[in-house]
Amino acid sequence: MERFIIEGGRQLSGTITPSGNKNAALPLLAATLLTDQQVILHNIPRIGDVRTKLTLLQQLGIEIEPRGDNSWVLTAATLSDNDPDAALARKIRTSILLAGPLLARRGAVRLPRPGGDMIGRRRLDTHFLALRGLGASIEVTPTEYVLRADRLRGTDLFLDEMSVTATEQAILGAVLAEGETTISNAASEPHIQDLCHFLNQLGAQIEGIGTNMLTIRGVNSLHGGEYTIGPDFMEVASFIGLAAVTRSALRIAGARPHEHRMTRIAFGKLGVRWYDDGDDIVVPATQELHVQEDAHNAIPKIDSAPWPGFNPDLISIALVVATQARGTVLIHEKMFESRLFFVDRLIAMGAKIVLCDPHRAVVVGPSQLYGEPEGLPSPDIRAGMTLLIAALCAQGRSVIYNIGQIDRGYERIEQRLQSLGAHIERV
Repeated sequence: MERFIIEGGRQLSGTITPSGNKNAALPLLAATLLTDQQVILHNIPRIGDVRTKLTLLQQLGIEIEPRGDNSWVLTAATLSDNDPDAALARKIRTSILLAGPLLARRGAVRLPRPGGDMIGRRRLDTHFLALRGLGASIEVTPTEYVLRADRLRGTDLFLDEMSVTATEQAILGAVLAEGETTISNAASEPHIQDLCHFLNQLGAQIEGIGTNMLTIRGVNSLHGGEYTIGPDFMEVASFIGLAAVTRSALRIAGARPHEHRMTRIAFGKLGVRWYDDGDDIVVPATQELHVQEDAHNAIPKIDSAPWPGFNPDLISIALVVATQARGTVLIHEKMFESRLFFVDRLIAMGAKIVLCDPHRAVVVGPSQLYGEPEGLPSPDIRAGMTLLIAALCAQGRSVIYNIGQIDRGYERIEQRLQSLGAHIERV
């Protein structure tokens, strides 16, 4: 089993470019099922979840050809009658996004329960609400879902939560549906915007992009096209956090600073500062990490919320930054009840954290972190990256196991960090 060996406590420096947005790449790959013509996608990260998704698509009959390091040519001229491979589909959360496109193209699909990070209950009810609203019948069994639709038809959808993947599911089902669909209470993250812009380039008619109400006029067919996805929002914020806790001067190239206004507010509560230089984010080495108290000296809170709120995937990054900031802060993860359960690893490294309940942790800083040579298991993508940041900040040697979880979301992370001067080795 592969692991990372890290010698921490060193300053880093240099420029790093974020990979393509994982959370855009996966739904865009599913969307290529909606057209029988050639599609070229650029800036697709070479990560574990993408490899799984490409294999699933190949088994469904899509012709796939690599073009350079991060570009792919996909053609779904004819689709097989096969259902997605159950073992592969269980590895990733976004295998469920095959439902809408396959219903539109084939009228039926059988899918297993999806996989993904084990961060608590991740309900699919909003997916079913959307697809049933569009005319699909869905049979739910303990292990799989059987979906059928003679023809999807536009409708007025109101989602019961601002679910990212359920919004993507509704979009994928609606673009070829008969008539007009409105999606209210829709999520509007940058990766959803990428999906909508991509589909519009293929001939879809989607309005309201970037808002919580989308209007989609169904079309008979989509043509081919070419699209470049944006930078990974989570990577950018991860690198900001890494620079802050290691007191490193880093330039994050092509970071889309306008997408990080809430990141600036949340990290700013911990004293993290950076400046924008065109499309780059520059984090200086001189950081005075100090919790900024609320009015009347109240303890501040960093909490997760749907876009444009602070993304729940960044809560764990904020938590490790908080361990290095002077003062007390409450971290509140509102969405997933198991995301904070990795904090015992940070406590073992020397962090002062009180886990109040599954959703809240109080962090008192700063704490000197020390390496964990006996090993830190990586429980999921974001917690794994958080432990990696902690290990680079800590004094001494750390070993991180189960790094396949990190590889699912971060491309060649050890090589890219080595280019900044990090002492990290994959063995």
